[in-house]
Amino acid sequence: MNDPLVLYTHPMSRGRVARWMLEEVGAPYRAERVAFGSEMKSLPFLALNPMGKVPVLCHGGTVVTECAAICAYLADAFPDAGLAPPLAERGTYYRWLFFAAGPLEAAVTDRDLGMEPNIEQQGRVGYGTIEAVLETLEQAVSEHEYIAGPHFTAADVYLGSHIGWGLQYGSLEPCPAFTDYWARVSDREAHRRAKALDDQAMR
Repeated sequence: MNDPLVLYTHPMSRGRVARWMLEEVGAPYRAERVAFGSEMKSLPFLALNPMGKVPVLCHGGTVVTECAAICAYLADAFPDAGLAPPLAERGTYYRWLFFAAGPLEAAVTDRDLGMEPNIEQQGRVGYGTIEAVLETLEQAVSEHEYIAGPHFTAADVYLGSHIGWGLQYGSLEPCPAFTDYWARVSDREAHRRAKALDDQAMR
């Protein structure tokens, strides 16, 4: 996979997740900062992502948007990094990668916006209740060292980022399971490098 990697991002965005994943992969890449507002809504950028949002990953002629998809794509594109289990063992990996992208993000966002579903609406949303989501998540991060088993994977980059942000900004109540899991997954050189690069880009 010798095609150039380009990450379109902003240091105050979900692009931090993609940057961390790129640092875990260890392949050379170029980061292009895209300003919020008119630049993200410009025609050249909308040609990459019609949603007008970052992050966007370009790998040669392949364009990938959505953080969970970027994490999964990079894990597959660079298998030597060991960030995805063997195909026959990916059930748990896929489960929690997309649990974070679906029920967890939706439930936390709805609550933060004051839009928690009532009893009649709970059957119509993918997560049911935020209480069920958080109880499920707390149990999941307590069962193994990492979310998909004994080895760190792309699912830990994505799910861990959600938990880290939630603890930092108050959208998740601190509990031993969350704080311990975040401490484990963030204690990595790739995470420290990515954080330093994005923090520097904010200056």
